[in-house]
Amino acid sequence: MELQDLQEYVDQFDSMTCIMSIEKLPDGSYGKMCIEVGNKAYRATFEQNAVEGVEMRNRFVPGQEYTHYLPKDLNFEHFILSSAVNKKAMHAYIHPERFDMWFNIFSVPLDFDDPHKCYCTYTQELSNKANVDQMANLSAKTISDVLKTCIKLRSTKNFLKTMDEVIADIRKICGANFCCIMLTDFKANSCSLLSESTAPEIGHHSLLDFLNDSFVEIVKSWLDTIAGSTCLIIKSAEDMEELKKRNPKWFDSMQGAKINSLVLFPLQYNNENIGFIWATNFDTKDTDHIKETLELTTFFIASEIANYQLLQKLEMLSSTDLLTGVKNRNAMNNRVLKIVTGRERVPDGYGVVFADLNGLKTINDDDGHNAGDTLLKNASAALKSCFEGGEIYRAGGDEFLVISMGKSKEEIEKQIEALRKKADDPNPVSFAIGFYYEENGGDIRAAMREADTRMYEDKKLFYELHPEARKR
Repeated sequence: MELQDLQEYVDQFDSMTCIMSIEKLPDGSYGKMCIEVGNKAYRATFEQNAVEGVEMRNRFVPGQEYTHYLPKDLNFEHFILSSAVNKKAMHAYIHPERFDMWFNIFSVPLDFDDPHKCYCTYTQELSNKANVDQMANLSAKTISDVLKTCIKLRSTKNFLKTMDEVIADIRKICGANFCCIMLTDFKANSCSLLSESTAPEIGHHSLLDFLNDSFVEIVKSWLDTIAGSTCLIIKSAEDMEELKKRNPKWFDSMQGAKINSLVLFPLQYNNENIGFIWATNFDTKDTDHIKETLELTTFFIASEIANYQLLQKLEMLSSTDLLTGVKNRNAMNNRVLKIVTGRERVPDGYGVVFADLNGLKTINDDDGHNAGDTLLKNASAALKSCFEGGEIYRAGGDEFLVISMGKSKEEIEKQIEALRKKADDPNPVSFAIGFYYEENGGDIRAAMREADTRMYEDKKLFYELHPEARKR
């Protein structure tokens, strides 16, 4: 095929269009991927820097490898190979990380008689904002799979349970042996598992077995490895070799886990990475459908996760005492109301402990409120260390409540004894304590009143033993 013929062909297109070629090698594999020619609109992206946010490395020269202009991109290569070699018409609507715009891309195979190369057209349309119609321009199979996910996410009353169902569906769509969603907080240097699904035939396999500091460091390298593309798809030995070059430490860990194929999508919300979804040892014969499905599905999943995290944060702020980190009075009232109205059951035996901090007023008066805040923090730390598993609330300024379910009276009495000993620590905290144990599942409000009465009796005894602390 003559260069002039290719140029005449591509000049018929108004949109930015070029012709890509893939070299046929004697062993049946494929070699260089080149941009043979481009029409005027396509060349302008190189020669006039006409597209804001798209930086090209060099002026356009026909027949150069695409990596002469852009970083190596495994997703782009798969897109072109599917069209030029596998003779499939390809379409994608994507927002690569390295570009500040959306790409609506098309590729059509060309049946030119050339024993040394395979050809396809590549057309791109660029926009600064997402086009909903283009996002929905997908195959019927993909739309069906994505729609099922959206319906589940929008109709759920149990987000975590629904995410388990969604990730199981995605694993089956991918034909993978493992699939999971992991949340990231790189500022806190942490990762957490949201949901996972494992094929029954591979036995026990959980991300929790790998979540350590070393793994977090590998995860932090993933975005660099994706290199500004929309995702990372490893489907062949050649792709694995490319991963080995980019990220040898991650490559070694994958080899150790016997992973031979991988699809990995970052979860982005408001231009921030909030996690990743990935599947291992997937059905590589169905790569195009898997990529198309996950590109849109992850858009909705990231949005739902962000909403869930916001609601969790708001709930935490509304139910947590920000100074001490224990639950606040609002949370205490809601908890008691649920128990009283029967929305939450309590065991027949449970304990209620009121602990009033001694000396807060004196500390505030003599040393200032910063010192008083420190005392309150020390008090909450003491309660947390002594009442492990208990529900701890800051009921008022210097008053705390502990509701302890599932422990015997003797166990709670030992916890109270440990708390009293905290007054002898180098950083002492002293409490007036009232304890009531309900053995027959009685009204928690009556138990709280009795514990409160006993607390004031203990406070009175404290003043009798320490008259110098009367103003406390």
